[in-house]
Amino acid sequence: MAYDPQTERYTLPPEHAMALTDETSPAYVAPGFQLMLAIVRAEPRIEEAFRTGGGMEWGEHHSDLFPATERFFRTGYLAYLVSSWIPALDGVEAKLKSGATVADVGCGHGASTRIMAQAYPNSRFHGFDNHAPSIEAARAEAEAEGVGDRITFEVATAQDFPGSGYDLIAYFDCLHDMGDPVGAMRYARRAVADDGALLIVEPMAGEHVEENINPVGRVFSGASVLCCTPNAIATGGPEGVALGTVATEQQLREVVLEGGFTRFRRATETPFNRIFEARP
Repeated sequence: MAYDPQTERYTLPPEHAMALTDETSPAYVAPGFQLMLAIVRAEPRIEEAFRTGGGMEWGEHHSDLFPATERFFRTGYLAYLVSSWIPALDGVEAKLKSGATVADVGCGHGASTRIMAQAYPNSRFHGFDNHAPSIEAARAEAEAEGVGDRITFEVATAQDFPGSGYDLIAYFDCLHDMGDPVGAMRYARRAVADDGALLIVEPMAGEHVEENINPVGRVFSGASVLCCTPNAIATGGPEGVALGTVATEQQLREVVLEGGFTRFRRATETPFNRIFEARP
């Protein structure tokens, strides 16, 4: 905020306005305040999780966390998903245009699913999430946006969602939350077509701690401690792996390859995201 003593007026610089008021901007971060407020509302449960080491599942958080998460990530998906992320995958865009079957795992309120459905009307999309209220919200939004005829939303986890032979299985900002990401990848290998692909979107992070000591890294690291990693701990079981929000590319590669895929690459990136492609 800038103040001019001559006019006694306050102004918001354009670069600040882009981040705080423009809901169409990929730099729009205002929902992050709603997201973090929702997380700290679970402070007593978080304190218990830290004390006992038992973790805390996403579904235990305040209900505001779920719409806030969609608002926080949706602008990036709107800006990049169709324009650059999908085109960066080998041959995937052509399949989606002609007609493909897609699974969106960990879809939440379904923003990513709906964006793809709007862009590729010949394809059919299936959104899965283990949080029933989020699936109910996703169904309502799909109907409101007129894409309910090409999307189904179901309550399911990354290791029991129905269907097989998917041309594309997508994981938007959720693989790092999973308690058994290797198991999720093994299940995906059985569910994806032999000529299909995985689209894995993860928060931007470096290979070393010092690469994350910046505004983006600090935000993602804080969210990881309070929300993402506790969910992985709570749901992982004896073989679980808590990747966390700032998992390195090498860690993600190891998870995907151990899950049965043979190819893994960074397809593209933004200041906030790393976009990976995996192939059987």
